[in-house]
Amino acid sequence: MTKTQATGPLAGVRVIDVTTMVLGPFATQTLGDMGADVIKVEVPDGGDSTRLLGPSRTPQMGSYFANINRNKRSLVLDLKKPAAREALYRLVETADVFVHNMRLGAAERLGLGYDVLAERNPKLIYAAASGFRKGSSRQEAPAFDDLVQGVAGVGGINAGPDGTMRYFPSVLVDKLTGAQLASMIGMALFAREKTGKGQEIHVPMTETILSFLLVEHLWWGTLGQPEKGVGYPRMLSPNRRPYPTKDGYISVIAHSDAQWSKLFAAMGKPELFEDPRFCSLTARSANIDAAYATLVEGMKNRTTDEWLDILKEADIPCGRANTLQSLFADEYLQETNFFEHHDHPVEGDVVIPAIPARFSATPANIHRPWPTLGQHTREILSEAGYAETEIDAITAR
Repeated sequence: MTKTQATGPLAGVRVIDVTTMVLGPFATQTLGDMGADVIKVEVPDGGDSTRLLGPSRTPQMGSYFANINRNKRSLVLDLKKPAAREALYRLVETADVFVHNMRLGAAERLGLGYDVLAERNPKLIYAAASGFRKGSSRQEAPAFDDLVQGVAGVGGINAGPDGTMRYFPSVLVDKLTGAQLASMIGMALFAREKTGKGQEIHVPMTETILSFLLVEHLWWGTLGQPEKGVGYPRMLSPNRRPYPTKDGYISVIAHSDAQWSKLFAAMGKPELFEDPRFCSLTARSANIDAAYATLVEGMKNRTTDEWLDILKEADIPCGRANTLQSLFADEYLQETNFFEHHDHPVEGDVVIPAIPARFSATPANIHRPWPTLGQHTREILSEAGYAETEIDAITAR
């Protein structure tokens, strides 16, 4: 069974995780991967709803839940009960970080606002994320990934050839905001090391995805002239995609003049580099659809393996374009052991994607798989000083 000592850079940091769905759990899993003791507080009736999503061998252990809740301990508390809420307060007193992704007003009504918890623990890092900026007119508006994708323009950027808006096929906003939230928590912990003071963090989903997207897509808007055009043309070209080969698909990207010259030559059309549309970076940028169209036609003439041999020899960035299924046979991912096999106490043999980051002095590790609902309730409350009879009273339905 996977269970080793947490060794990451946050080992010794305690996190109280009152998050659900994707955004919050993704953030707190990142903290857990880095070695923090993450206590996931779940409701008695079913716990986090993602437990029901995806395949599993036992109830309430769905694959969706599995991939955002490893390296955590599960504590079941009904926070509407005064005794359970008091137990949470006692845990907060021992914690470094408190995280939630509920609406801010809901947290206040539950007695989990920043002022209440900071009174119990002035050094606490209190971190929250929700759809819209705290203090704005939309502070209490409900928000989910699809909604914010639409509001932030993701659907427009990802529109199909007919102009129909489409959501990006991933919970992009939730995971990006979760990653940002985890990063901000790390920064706040660093600031506390210098000042000794805790603080409140709030990360809005909408502004987070916009700041991410507009790096390249603000375009003329950067100069205060959005009417002249927004959106990076290269990213929006319909010909910017994996290219069909004789037997599959390939990803290939040329940037410099030297790369394009060699790429045209490899396709048997060296004269294209003399074409005024393609002879310089400026010219190609102005004619990017046409430039990429040459690859749509050119890549059809060889197999993927043939192209990989030719393009690698020419030092042109390239790679086999995988499907989700073919990732499991990818040579590079096999080499790096990205898909780790672990022994789960109730699910048996499971696959867990490896932690991407590597630390030379404080290596992160997967020290516990995703927990069963309430698996660590008695253990955690006992650590907080509760006697067995008190635990019975707190957990009584």
